[in-house]
Amino acid sequence: MPYIYIRIPDEHVTPEQKAELVTRSTQMLVDVLGEDPETTMVVIEEVPPEHEGIRGEG
Repeated sequence: MPYIYIRIPDEHVTPEQKAELVTRSTQMLVDVLGEDPETTMVVIEEVPPEHEGIRGEG
C-alpha cells in the first residue's frame, strides 16, 4: 500500500484544500507509478506555527 505523508503549516488551510491535496497526491501515484488509488493512503499533518522554524528562526 503506497503511503504519502504531507506536513503543512496549520494556517488557513481549508477542508477543500486538504481534499485537493489528497486527490492530487493519489492521482500522482496512479500516473507515475501505476498504483491502485483504492489502496493509496494520504495523511496530512498540520504543524502549529510555534512548532516550526526556518532560516534558524523559530
